[in-house]
Amino acid sequence: MHDYFALFQLPAHFALDTAQLDAAYRTLAMRFHPDRTASLSAFEQKQAMMMAATVNEAYRVLKQPLERAAYLLQEAGIDADAPQHTQFAPEFLMQQMEWREALGEADDAAALSALAAEFDAARSEVEAELEAAFAAKNHDAAADALRRGRFIHKLNEELAAKMPD
Repeated sequence: MHDYFALFQLPAHFALDTAQLDAAYRTLAMRFHPDRTASLSAFEQKQAMMMAATVNEAYRVLKQPLERAAYLLQEAGIDADAPQHTQFAPEFLMQQMEWREALGEADDAAALSALAAEFDAARSEVEAELEAAFAAKNHDAAADALRRGRFIHKLNEELAAKMPD
């Protein structure tokens, strides 16, 4: 498995300079683009194609905070998305039920917009918790925050599906 951070020559931290990531991605994507490797041997073209796929996947993972957190935890030997890790604190379980109920009842643009703002604030809070947990090397707290983030992300997708076009 490739070290995604090393691939982009970035430090393996949750806090990430996305401008640096974007610049490194553009450089690597150009380097392994099929148009630039057309004159190479079939073997070298295949290697470049595999590398381009790796670069795209690494960029997708590192660009998204929740995917980046899951990747960092996996590198530390923790599968936060494993079925045995589905427990939440009672407070978050209550919040989940309230959000689900509010999402089910939201039937106008104002209610949907208010929920979108609430979910966005919750997402920002989780990302701040992830940054603090990784900075403190507290993988258990990071895994807990990631699981909450996954739930909030799913709610955001459901909310987006309810939004009028």
